[in-house]
Amino acid sequence: MISAGDFRKGITFEMDGQPFLIIDFQHVKPGKGAAFVRTKYKNLKSGVLREETFNPNDKFPKATIETKEMEYLYNDGELYYFMDNDTFEQIPLNFDQVEESIKWLKENDSATIRFYQGLAFQVEAPNFVELEVIDCEPGVKGDTTTNVTKAATMETGAIVHVPLFVNQGDKIRIDTRSGDYMSRV
Repeated sequence: MISAGDFRKGITFEMDGQPFLIIDFQHVKPGKGAAFVRTKYKNLKSGVLREETFNPNDKFPKATIETKEMEYLYNDGELYYFMDNDTFEQIPLNFDQVEESIKWLKENDSATIRFYQGLAFQVEAPNFVELEVIDCEPGVKGDTTTNVTKAATMETGAIVHVPLFVNQGDKIRIDTRSGDYMSRV
């Protein structure tokens, strides 16, 4: 059990059978009245953010989140299959579970999958990936004003804004947290 007085950023707890992650907290001790904890937390299954105040003595069970490195295998049209590299067990996930990260993953790439009570709820791509540009407009000579970008479609279907000198067939490095172009490879 964890008390609300012990809340810190990054701590996970359970409330009403749902896992939550503390995003921000503030211990408030007003001059008049009882102390309280102002908390901003995120539902790890649905991604919904909430703000709430708690009594520092409120107690919650600690949520145990398991993290595994798994390999993305393939998509059969409906489900996305991932394999545990240690046990070779395959798990199918639907689009809702992989929506944010699948645009950065190619077959045989590693991904971090988070589990709560044995059920996968979040797939996270590596922070940086190298993908090939399969479609983009050619850069026009003389069009060199500062920071001009163009849209480029990657081999996974993701669209990234890249500088004018990037051409079709180039491999580029992308920051998956923001979707920004980093460099050519």
